[in-house]
Order: sequence, then C-alpha cells, then structure tokens
Amino acid sequence: MNKTTITSAVKFGRILVSDGAWGTFLQQKGLQAGECPEFWNLSHPDAVQEIVRSYIDAGADMVETNSFGGTAFKLDYFGLAGQVSEINEAAARLSREVAGNDHWVIASVGPTGKILLMGDVTEEELYDAFKMQVIALEKGGTDAICIETMSDIDEALLAIRAVKENTGLEVICTFTFDPIGGNEYRTMMGISPADAALACVGAGADIIGTNCGNGLENMINIVTQMREAVPAIPILVHANAGLPKIINGIITYPDTPEQMKELIPQIVRAGANIIGGCCGTTPAHIAVIKETVNELI
Repeated sequence: MNKTTITSAVKFGRILVSDGAWGTFLQQKGLQAGECPEFWNLSHPDAVQEIVRSYIDAGADMVETNSFGGTAFKLDYFGLAGQVSEINEAAARLSREVAGNDHWVIASVGPTGKILLMGDVTEEELYDAFKMQVIALEKGGTDAICIETMSDIDEALLAIRAVKENTGLEVICTFTFDPIGGNEYRTMMGISPADAALACVGAGADIIGTNCGNGLENMINIVTQMREAVPAIPILVHANAGLPKIINGIITYPDTPEQMKELIPQIVRAGANIIGGCCGTTPAHIAVIKETVNELI
C-alpha cells in the first residue's frame, strides 16, 4: 500500500478497512474486571501487539491504539493520572511498530466520563486532558486521532480543537447513537446524526462517523443521515457484531462475519468510506469485510 493521508486515499476512491474490537480481545488475553486496559501498554506490551498483528493479518488498512480511556480523568480511577504521557505514547508506539509504514494508526480517544452540563468539569479542564493525551499519541507515532463513542457535542468539539491546535494529525470523530423509533437516532445527550456531523465538520474534523451501540443494519440509516448532511466528508463506521444479548449471564454479540458481509454493499452505498468493527467483532469479521470490499472495487 502506498500510504498517503487517510483523507487523500478516500478522495481517490478507496474504500478502507479498519480494525475490530479491542476490549473483548484484551479480556480474552487475560484482562480482568476492574483492571486498567491502558496499563497493559506497559505491563503486557506483547499481548497488545498481538491484537494489532491479528487485525493487520486480517487485512485491515488501519489499526487503533489501546488508549480509549487514556485521559487523566479515566486513568485517575486507577491511580494512574500521573502516567498519561507514558501510557499513551506507549500505546501509539506499540501499534506503530506492528503496523509499520504501510498501514495507518488511528489512536483511540474516548469520552472522559465527565459531563459539562452537570458542572463537574470545566471546558478548560476537558481541553487540557485531551491536549495531554493527543500530544503523547502523536509523539508515539500515530497518523490520526480517532475521537470515538462520543455523545456530547461540546466534549467532542473540545477534543477536536485539542487535536487541531496541538498536533499535525488528521482528526476522526465518531458518535454512538441509540434508535428512538422509525429511522430516528440520538445520542444519550439527544444529538442526531446530522447535527453531530455538521458540528464536527464545522470544528475541523477531517473524517466523521459512528461507532458502537448498533450493528451494521442500523448503521445504514445513521450513515445515510450523516451523508445527507455532509456530502463530501469521509465517513467511518465501526459497527458492533449485532446488538448484544445476555446468554447465561454473558454478553454476546450474535452477528457472524457472514451476516456482516451481506450488509457491506448497503453501508457503502449509504456513504461509508471506512468500515471496521466495534464490540464483538474479531479478526474473522475484519477479514470478511476486507474480502467484500475488494469484491466491490
């Protein structure tokens, strides 16, 4: 692969494939309940890199980093707020070492868990937390920042601004939506796909999209609404392997790779340019997505 920027690749007509779930994969490798996933960048680097390698081998054009909960707010829960830079730089470096120069690394940045509307944090505090994280991720060698699983536009815009003002990286921003009836979707803060798309593009996001909360079937409507709002901006989709079900007390995701395969042409027609997975997806799902995308070219 001749690697340019992600947005340039999309501009020239490529449909790109991203990676799949991280949390469930770490649990399979031994991450215990109550343990900090991001600390594994320091304590279990080989296991983290095995995940990256699995997705590269499955055909992913880009891989994320083990840094979803890497802000000081999240790490403070584990007594690790003083290691933000070390943990995030390691996260980016581990993915970069495996991805090499032929694949993109899109560093995961999740919500802080703080709500501006409730007054338990200030805009400056949120901005500073994202700033510290993304600077470390850039230092570790990432190509882009993937701000994901967002529900609050204000928090998302602060994260976008932190990336734009403090790094030279491309910015991806994705939201998680819940169905509210018909073909309507909202985040838990009441934001629609169209409103999220317009706000993020206005703030300078290079790529927008949606992740988690839904399988590919629901993502088709979400992507359609985003595409109608912003006709020319690349859209990324990280879908769950279907809607979760609890079987014998265990959360499972029912969609097989073959079931996801059937929906790939529809999500592409809806306007998706980058397709990967979220909760419950595996390298097998990513391999099938890659195969199907190649068939569409």
